[in-house]
Amino acid sequence: MIKKSFIYGVAVEGDNFTDRVKETNRLKSDFENGQNIVLISPRRIGKTSLIKKVQSLIDTDSTIVVYMDIYDCRNEYEFYNRLASSVLKQTSGRAELILQNIKDFLVRLSPTISFGSDPNNEFSFSLGITPKEYSSEEILQLPELIAKKINKHIVICIDEFQQIGEFADSLSIQKKMRGVWQLQNNVSYCLFGSKKHMLSTMFQNKKMPFYQFGDIIFLQTIPTEDWLPFIKKKFNEKDIQISDEMIRKICSSVDNQSSYVQQLSWNVMLNAEKEVTEETIEIAISDMLSQNSLLFLQQIEGLTSFQMNFIRAVAKGVHSDFTSQNILKTYNLGTKSNIVRIKNALIQKELIDTTAEGVIISDPIFKLWFERAFEL
Repeated sequence: MIKKSFIYGVAVEGDNFTDRVKETNRLKSDFENGQNIVLISPRRIGKTSLIKKVQSLIDTDSTIVVYMDIYDCRNEYEFYNRLASSVLKQTSGRAELILQNIKDFLVRLSPTISFGSDPNNEFSFSLGITPKEYSSEEILQLPELIAKKINKHIVICIDEFQQIGEFADSLSIQKKMRGVWQLQNNVSYCLFGSKKHMLSTMFQNKKMPFYQFGDIIFLQTIPTEDWLPFIKKKFNEKDIQISDEMIRKICSSVDNQSSYVQQLSWNVMLNAEKEVTEETIEIAISDMLSQNSLLFLQQIEGLTSFQMNFIRAVAKGVHSDFTSQNILKTYNLGTKSNIVRIKNALIQKELIDTTAEGVIISDPIFKLWFERAFEL
């Protein structure tokens, strides 16, 4: 197996997982004590890696962690099929136990099961659940029934949970989920995803069904001081010298966003010979901008002139007071009434975000690309 120095774009594990000691301990305790959790953060911070790290650390036989990603679920029953199949497979393990649980709890189904060369470990199955066979409440209750049968606590981790908000009649679906899940004693849930603004609306708005559903954790970036030993060790393994100053430059260039720190570090390693210099990092950044330029062009395609001007203002260091006459005029943002519409549209497109310090550009590499492309 090839040992990669830096991993990005996918969940990391083992030696490629960095720090997060405090968050790991808190989540592990929450998992083992049946606490519902909502994990909120921007993209590229490492939520999935953190959850899988905690999953690997659960060392009690009384708790089973089920992980599922619902990014490609487009409607209510696609979600129920993903939920049921994930719980069945990850709590049962062997094919015969899965079949027995289907027989016990989903007797009205005739699932399709395909076996590989090792019937005990290589198999897949399709449940094909529809409203005709089972109501939504019956499927939502399935994990609790299985937990009681096996006498274990089940933690269900649902990645990209904001997809629920895209379903038709989403509010009604959320009400059903909350209504069933809040009464379960043997199952807890960890809900997280990559669209911060949607998740914040779902879990922090008093009018939404999932308001105060669980322990809300706002995941922050990993501090530079914690990146220092990790990155230095990786470069030392390749006999490449890198100073603390250069590591700090790598981190600050991408706002310490985990996936980008790993990607930029890898690009730097590819371009370095014996020692990392500022020129090495600049070449690596230019490579990243080139790699992402087509994506960024697609992201700004169709933006109005006012929206482009708003991004230009943020890139130039304006983070608040957009309705002041000076900023409206300087950046040609139109009238004061435009600002809320412009801001909301760009938040929906995940091009900007709001923080305690004001409006920022969400993606640091996009920010660098935008500044250079438009000569700011």
